[in-house]
Amino acid sequence: MKMLAATGVLLFASASAHAQAPAQTQTQAPAQAAKPCEELKDEITKKLDAKGVKGYTLDIVAKDKDAEGKIVGTCDGGSKKIIYNRAPAPAETPAKATPKP
Repeated sequence: MKMLAATGVLLFASASAHAQAPAQTQTQAPAQAAKPCEELKDEITKKLDAKGVKGYTLDIVAKDKDAEGKIVGTCDGGSKKIIYNRAPAPAETPAKATPKP
């Protein structure tokens, strides 16, 4: 009986400690998410340029707006998102054949 009571106390203590952990990280998240959109966009641009990525666009849109592309960041307290789109490769024009005399 004592073993059952001790097990119950340990489970209750660990469950309540686990339940408190997400609340602490939630209070830290808004400070990180409150970054201005232009600042975050500049940071992402620098990282992409450093990796040698060419031909892309980064667009700032409202978080609830549907947009084509990959979401690469959220900003302004989570009210907006930054969308990455790869620009299409320019179409190659076929080489003109030189006329034979």
